[in-house]
Amino acid sequence: MGSTNGSDEELMSRLVDSVKQISKFSNSKGFFGRIQGDLVRRITLLSPFFEELIDINAELNEEQQLTGFEVMRIALDSSLELFRSVNGGSKLLQIVHRGSIMQKFHDVTVEIEAALTQIPYDHFEVSEEVIEQVKLLHSQFKRATERQEDYDLQLSHDLAVAESVVDPDPETLKRLSQELQLSTIDELKKESHAIHEYFLSYEGDPDDCFQRMSSLLKKLVDCASTESSEPDASTGSKVISRHRSPVIPEYFRCPISLELMKDPVIVSTGQTYERSSIQKWLDAGHKTCPKSQETLLHSGLTPNYVLKSLIALWCESNGIELPQNQGSSYRTTRPGGGSSSSDCDRAFVLALLEKLANGSTEQQRAAAGELRLLAKRNADNRVCIAEAGAIPLLVELLSSPDPRTQEHSVTALLNLSINEGNKGAIVDAGAITDIVEVLKNGSMEARENAAATLFSLSVVDENKVAIGAAGAIQALISLLEEGTRRGKKDAATAIFNLCIYQGNKSRAIKGGIVDPLTRLLKDAGGGMVDEALAILAILSTNQEGKAAIGEADTIPVLVEIIRTGSPRNRENAAAILWYLCIGNMERLNVAREVGADVALKELTENGTDRAKRKAASLLEIIQQLEGVVISTVP
Repeated sequence: MGSTNGSDEELMSRLVDSVKQISKFSNSKGFFGRIQGDLVRRITLLSPFFEELIDINAELNEEQQLTGFEVMRIALDSSLELFRSVNGGSKLLQIVHRGSIMQKFHDVTVEIEAALTQIPYDHFEVSEEVIEQVKLLHSQFKRATERQEDYDLQLSHDLAVAESVVDPDPETLKRLSQELQLSTIDELKKESHAIHEYFLSYEGDPDDCFQRMSSLLKKLVDCASTESSEPDASTGSKVISRHRSPVIPEYFRCPISLELMKDPVIVSTGQTYERSSIQKWLDAGHKTCPKSQETLLHSGLTPNYVLKSLIALWCESNGIELPQNQGSSYRTTRPGGGSSSSDCDRAFVLALLEKLANGSTEQQRAAAGELRLLAKRNADNRVCIAEAGAIPLLVELLSSPDPRTQEHSVTALLNLSINEGNKGAIVDAGAITDIVEVLKNGSMEARENAAATLFSLSVVDENKVAIGAAGAIQALISLLEEGTRRGKKDAATAIFNLCIYQGNKSRAIKGGIVDPLTRLLKDAGGGMVDEALAILAILSTNQEGKAAIGEADTIPVLVEIIRTGSPRNRENAAAILWYLCIGNMERLNVAREVGADVALKELTENGTDRAKRKAASLLEIIQQLEGVVISTVP
């Protein structure tokens, strides 16, 4: 396959531009600084090769050449995305997940080496010096793919001490803060905002990770506060006794009142204030941020949960009682009687709903994001938000043309649906059709969260019928094929639950679900064998399903799972094999030929009770078949 000269030059120009963008990260510091610097340096040295190809008007006349450069383009795009991610966002998040990030560095190195392998660089009429340089770089990339970077042992030790020891050695914290570039109050403030933004868009259960990062940040804040308040020995000042009142970190003080904040909120400029203080400022008619003097884009106040948690931890460790918030905290009655205070400020929720209904696109996006986060935090918030009337407004925003607003809205509904009482309200608001539409046409994140929402709603039996009738099955099958690993799991869980209803089994089979399930079943490293087996087991009880599964060449892999799988998977595999083979001589012969009798015999001895019953029944039929075969041999 050839390509036009114009598209060749465009491809080379794009490669040169990517290298230029990547070269900007050459001086990056931090705990990924060395590995990143090595990779940036090598990539930057590829630029002369691409530039000379532009100069000589090189044509990519062979499919291998074009493919190689396309692979390089994708690899450089991945590298650039990685560099941007590790040079922004939360540093504590990165160090907690440093193993997976280091794996990403290794992965992009492998991608670039694979691209260089496919590019016949010595076939082009470029200077000998450039070819020699590319060959050298290729060998360097190849060596780099053959080794994995070791962890920084000192960093790993300091991190372990900081996390496990209540009062770590100041030198340990100091080393850690310097390595993470979180030594100053400004750096720590920026880190707090980064953590806040991360948890605003976080999909899983944040409790453990949130507490881990908050605790680390709190200790680093204490360390920075101690450093900044340490008296200078040269002045002859005496060391302040530890038994005196602790110095409140500047970062915990409201810039307006200079008092310890008890309800910190973020304004549109990113600055944090005590809620009551900034509200008085706004009520007085001011339109600017008191600290930065920037014009406020809107008057919305976003709770800074990360900072609030840090302040609470600091107060607890210093024996200070944090004053309780005054004002309209929403209270909810628990099933067992009594009431408990919720994080949900009803006035704040109502203000968010006003923005959902009448705000600009930016305000709707921000309000939906806040509701998403509030609904995830605890059960009381889910009750408060629903009772305030959020559900119909969120359902309406599922049709928003803004992808991020759509993501926030469907995820907020997912979090609200955890409350059993909210499930009915979401369905009554006409959400099912709109959620299915998001599942079909939304961003990947929105599609995955839509699948999880449909699963949550399908726990109610009558909703299984409505969700299936709305066209969800086919869209879930598409996600099962195209989604990330988490998305595939969400899709599989929803499909399994929906197929408990008989009518949805036919929809799934007609929608072509058996082929993708078979592929997942055969991909042992894909992490979806459990889900694929569970769905196939429920479909195999249906006549159409049994026929489709039987035609998909699944018997050998089912026998292998019976032989080597987990107890639950062996049980499901035996049940599927039983349904496939009962009354079908051809499939019985296939099962016998691949050694099903030996695997089933072992299962009758070591399987679950259900597995033993299915295995014994099927083994008896196979043995009868073998007797027939032997008796007919002349």
